[in-house]
Amino acid sequence: MTKRSTALPPLTALSAPSLTWSDTSPHSDAFDDVYFSREGGRAETEHVFLNTNRLPERFAAWESTRAFVIGETGFGTGLNMLCAWACFEQHAPAGARLHLLSTEKYPLDQASLERALCAWPSLASYSQVLCAQWPAPVSGVHRLHLSDRVTLDLHYGDTTERLALLDGQVDAWFLDGFAPSKNPQMWQPELFEAMAARSRPGATFATFTCAGIVKRGLKAAGFAWKKVPGCGRKREILAGMIETPPADTRRASTPWFTPPAPLPAQHVAVIGAGIAGGCVAAALAKRGIKVSVIERDGPGAGASGNRQGALYVKLAAETNHQSRFYLSGLLYSQRWLSQLDSAELWQPCGVVQLATSAKEANRQQRFSEQHSLPESVVSPLTQNLSETAGATIEAEHGLFYPQAGWVRPKALCEHLLSKPNITLEQGNVTRLDRENGAWQLQLEDGRTIKADQVVIANAHYANAFAQTANLPLQQVRGQVSEVALPDHIQGPQRVVCAGGYVSPAIEGVLTFGASFVPNSANTDVTAEDHQRNVDELRQTLPALVAALEEAGTPLTPQTLKGRAAVRAASPDKTPYAGPVSNAPAWKADYALLSKDASKVPDVPGEHYPGLWISTAHGSRGLSSAPLCAELIASRLCDDPMPLEAPLVDHLHPGRRIISSIIRAQ
Repeated sequence: MTKRSTALPPLTALSAPSLTWSDTSPHSDAFDDVYFSREGGRAETEHVFLNTNRLPERFAAWESTRAFVIGETGFGTGLNMLCAWACFEQHAPAGARLHLLSTEKYPLDQASLERALCAWPSLASYSQVLCAQWPAPVSGVHRLHLSDRVTLDLHYGDTTERLALLDGQVDAWFLDGFAPSKNPQMWQPELFEAMAARSRPGATFATFTCAGIVKRGLKAAGFAWKKVPGCGRKREILAGMIETPPADTRRASTPWFTPPAPLPAQHVAVIGAGIAGGCVAAALAKRGIKVSVIERDGPGAGASGNRQGALYVKLAAETNHQSRFYLSGLLYSQRWLSQLDSAELWQPCGVVQLATSAKEANRQQRFSEQHSLPESVVSPLTQNLSETAGATIEAEHGLFYPQAGWVRPKALCEHLLSKPNITLEQGNVTRLDRENGAWQLQLEDGRTIKADQVVIANAHYANAFAQTANLPLQQVRGQVSEVALPDHIQGPQRVVCAGGYVSPAIEGVLTFGASFVPNSANTDVTAEDHQRNVDELRQTLPALVAALEEAGTPLTPQTLKGRAAVRAASPDKTPYAGPVSNAPAWKADYALLSKDASKVPDVPGEHYPGLWISTAHGSRGLSSAPLCAELIASRLCDDPMPLEAPLVDHLHPGRRIISSIIRAQ
């Protein structure tokens, strides 16, 4: 089998295709081919991909708790995926779930997508949902929740490259794309090998082409194929399956990241009712799992309890795994929050990230030079900063994130925990024990809660259990300050970030901060931190501070209100999201790494069965916690992952165990 690199390709914007239109039918200028047949395109899709893969009967008989997964090798206009969704709604039982994943190297812009899908009025209710969530053309994985039961992952980039990075398995393939004679670069042996490697045993495929290169490539990769009657002008098409896919060897050099085997999960306990815990609970409940959330104080009692929080990221000048994750997290959070349809919970007002020093201006310039991202995601600001921010800005450089904004964290926590299948329990979990294949959660008041699986999401308390005691966490105190604005003074219209952040006022109150005090668990509101916040605000928006002082509203510790809480951070400032490693077993199994890091034992990482964690979200939890929740829920439910495999491993909490063993050299 051809060796395929699983290194992440450059993070970049993708180009929209050049199209020629015949009414609502697009024609690719680059490939000189149509996206769908002008005569009976939907009928062709249903025959070639749905019926040949026997989807109606397979949907009707689907009883698994995991989702049925369809993989596609070219999204195009989305016609195939929308038809599969409609077929699923018609035939699948009420408890079934569908997971669609599709690759696309040249995504249509939203207007072109809407125009093309207008050709199918009977699919309007489906296409409207798709178009409303259509992501920016950035390479990577974009997860869209089409309904409570249907998820779509768009893997933007080269098809073979994307499948090599996919962390998940497919039940049925739509082998689609422009004809082999038009697009020979795609129809290569590596494509079929990647499909085979990402298939479940017995996975089927269907494709419109009978070209020799396709038949030979499929057979060499392990697929059995046969010709079956075609549709319309296509007399014959190909169909087949793969009985025994090849083993996934991508983690051979990092066996500790081998995922744990799926376990039953009718009831999951989530420890913590902040943003991290609330997001996990909602992600699991949507999948039909009963969830008990155990919280010592109340929803949003910790760092998730502020009046306002900033939905923002700070990306590295040179792309790294952390930046890739946070950008994916920001874009996912924006789509996820948009589906809440509540202006009371959040506002995508945009974020202006100022460069208030020459060093930061240089860093932002290098970032812009290194990343060709679309303006709908981030763009450099070197003029009209005040106009963009809606406030007088003295800095001359900045970055603008139009899809970022602010959130009401406490209200969001309460909203998430009000979802069906979620029960909130008051109590403090002091110990976790696994007995007879289930977890026993011992509470401080003597009660015991039993659950199939457990997710630890209680911020800086997350390493208080025996199973997580080896997890390094840093306590970081943060205090926000609040001031009531005089009627004639308006705050910024967008979130403005520099050393701290200041949000647009809500209910006449301006929120700014937050202080950053490492290794402090003090939650008292202090004059010292108020002064830090005022000093930062004065540097960021000096004209606003001057206007307040002239209006008789001095910003002093005595006139400000505020709130302090403790965040959790990891040593490398990346969250922990994934299964909890059995640290003593890892230290024994991988001890050889301390002598020679190249000597990797062929031993899969041992994890505590059914124990997960989401913590160390620091000050950017609104951009990280929702996607981390999807990651945990996806792995727990044996669904495809919402990130590329290297990024999934980057978030794995066991990474710190391995790094500490290697550092022991």
